[in-house]
Amino acid sequence: MAKEGKRIRAAREGIEVTKLYPLDEAIKLVKERATAKFDETVEVSMNLGVDPRHADQMVRGVCNLPNGSGRTVRVAVFARGAKADDAKAAGADIVGAEDLLEIVQSGKIDFDRCIATPDMMPLVGRLGKVLGPRGLMPNPKVGTVTMDVKGAVAGAKGGSVEFRVEKAGIVHAGVGKVSFDADKLVENIKAFADAVAKAKPAGAKGTYVQRIAVTSTMGPGVKVEPNTVLTA
Repeated sequence: MAKEGKRIRAAREGIEVTKLYPLDEAIKLVKERATAKFDETVEVSMNLGVDPRHADQMVRGVCNLPNGSGRTVRVAVFARGAKADDAKAAGADIVGAEDLLEIVQSGKIDFDRCIATPDMMPLVGRLGKVLGPRGLMPNPKVGTVTMDVKGAVAGAKGGSVEFRVEKAGIVHAGVGKVSFDADKLVENIKAFADAVAKAKPAGAKGTYVQRIAVTSTMGPGVKVEPNTVLTA
């Protein structure tokens, strides 16, 4: 087992392992302990009462963070004609069709979000084994297969984050930077939690949101009282 460094031990001081903190207090603790030489990302993780091995318990969606993510997102768009022009006008970094297919097949994946118009999906489908494992495959459920490429690109650039529950029933996302004002981080986290709550699958039984924690890239996790995060 890896030995815990002095920095992380020091960061853990003052945090009670078993205590559930109100969200605003948890954010304060996270911000105070973010001592890296870069602007750390603030992340939220939620343990859900689902088993994603069952199709009716899959949780997936997208959330538009009201204050953005603070992250520069490179967007690729599969489109032709007027829709390709719309994508470029909206600020997409890479736009194409067969030419973009060849770029991705060559192993060059220089983007963080992939969007496609519905008519391009037969082409994009050939990239499933490449894009799928990276979580980049366009999907209508999260708004990345759409005719509104302008809106999709603007959303991706403006701070929308996709989420998908992992095998252990955990969903997580970066919701801002430690340099953000605390109230903006609180607002982003509540928006994310609300999006996850609304994505509750029909097959979920018992308590849906079981645990919530926040942390920074290099900092310790802080457990949060769910009632201070969930709006309903």
